[in-house]
Amino acid sequence: MTLTKRTLLLSLAATGLTACTTPMGGYMTSRARSGPTDPGLRPAPNAAFDNWVAGFRSRAGAAGVTPGTLDAGFRGAGFLPGVVERDRNQVEFTRTLEDYLAIAASEQRVTEGRAALQQYGDILNRIEARYGVPAAVVAAVWGLESSYGTRRGDIPVVSATATLAFDGRRGVFFERQLIAALKIVQNGDIPAGQMTGSWAGAMGHTQFIPTTYEAYAVDFTGDGRRDIWSEDPTDALASAANYLAQSGWVRGQPWGLEVQLPAGFSGPVGRDTTRSAAEWSAAGVRDMDGGRVPDHGPASILTPQGTAGPAFMAFRNFTVITRYNNSENYVIGVGHLSDRLRGGPPIRGSFPPDANGLTIDDRRALQRGLTAAGFDTQGTDGVIGPNTRDAIRAYQARMNLPATGEPSRALLDRLR
Repeated sequence: MTLTKRTLLLSLAATGLTACTTPMGGYMTSRARSGPTDPGLRPAPNAAFDNWVAGFRSRAGAAGVTPGTLDAGFRGAGFLPGVVERDRNQVEFTRTLEDYLAIAASEQRVTEGRAALQQYGDILNRIEARYGVPAAVVAAVWGLESSYGTRRGDIPVVSATATLAFDGRRGVFFERQLIAALKIVQNGDIPAGQMTGSWAGAMGHTQFIPTTYEAYAVDFTGDGRRDIWSEDPTDALASAANYLAQSGWVRGQPWGLEVQLPAGFSGPVGRDTTRSAAEWSAAGVRDMDGGRVPDHGPASILTPQGTAGPAFMAFRNFTVITRYNNSENYVIGVGHLSDRLRGGPPIRGSFPPDANGLTIDDRRALQRGLTAAGFDTQGTDGVIGPNTRDAIRAYQARMNLPATGEPSRALLDRLR
C-alpha cells in the first residue's frame, strides 16, 4: 500500500508537493467546496466507459462491495475526460530545495500555520499525546498537503478513480483505489456524492488516497465516522499522525536539523549512509551554533544542493516521513516548516546561485521588474515557474529580443 501511494505521489509531482501541480510550485488549486468549473471534470458520455463499469461491478462484488453500494457510488458518477488529460500530460520537473522551500515554508505559510496551531492547539496536543507525533509536524504535513485545509479538492473520487482505472495506464492501481473508495462509502464514513479530492483521488485535509485511508484513517472525534473531508480537520490530523506513528515514528526524536560541514568535507552523504553522532562530530560536523551535534541515533548527512549549499543531519524520523512522500525536498519541507511553526529560524546556510548565476534575491528582483514593466509574474517568490517564463517571453518579444523565456543576468540588468 505504501509503495503504491508513494508511486502515485511521485508521479503527480516531481516537486514533492503532493496534491496537484500548479505553476506556483505544486499546490492543489482546485477549489475545496464549490465544485470543479472545468467542463472536462464533469461526467461526459462514453459508451466504452459504461461497458467497463458494467464489467467492473462483478469484480467489485467479488472484493466485497455490495450492489447497493455500487448503485450509490455510481449514481451521478461518470467518465471525466479532464482527469485523463491531466494524467497523460503531467509535466515532469524538479525544483531545487531553495525553490521548494520558498513556497513550502514561505512566510505566508508559516504565518498561516502558526495561526492553525493556535486555533487547533488543544486538538493537536491530544493527538500528539496519543500518537507521539509532534503537533507542529502534523500541522506541517497539513500545510503542505492542503494549505491547512483550504485546498482539499473538489473532484468526485469515484468518478476520478473509475476514469483512471478504465483508461488503463495505471488501471490495476486505480481499480484498487476505486474499490477502496466504494468500501469507504459502504462503511458509512461519507456518502459517495460528498467524497471529493484531487484528480487522482487524493482526499481531504491530509490528501489520503483511498487505500491509505482504509489502512490508517481514524475516528478521533468518536462520532462513528472517519471524516477527513469536512471543515473540522480533527480526524484528518489524527489520521496523518497515526500513519506516521504506524510507520515507525520515534517519540521525542526530531526529523533532523541543519548542520555546518567542515571545510573540505567530502562525505559520505545521502540517506543510504548513516553514522553515529560521535562519528559525525569527529568528522567536524557541527550544529549551526558551532556545538556538537545531538545524539538521536544513527544519522545521515544530506546536501540537496551540494556542499556549497545548506546541509542537514537526518534521523530515523526523516525516513518515517518519506512513507508519506518519498521526496527528499518534501521531507525537508515538512521538517523545516514544523521547526518554523515552533518559532525556529529560516534556513541559515547559503544557497548557491542557480545555473543562470542568479540568487533567489536576484530572481525576486527580476519578477518585480517584469511586473512593474507590465508583465505580471503573478508573484515574487523567486521561483522561476511557468508564469515567470511567460512574462519573460512576452517582455523579450516586446523588446525584439529572442523570446526564450529564460532568466538571465542581462535581463535583470535591463529591468533595473
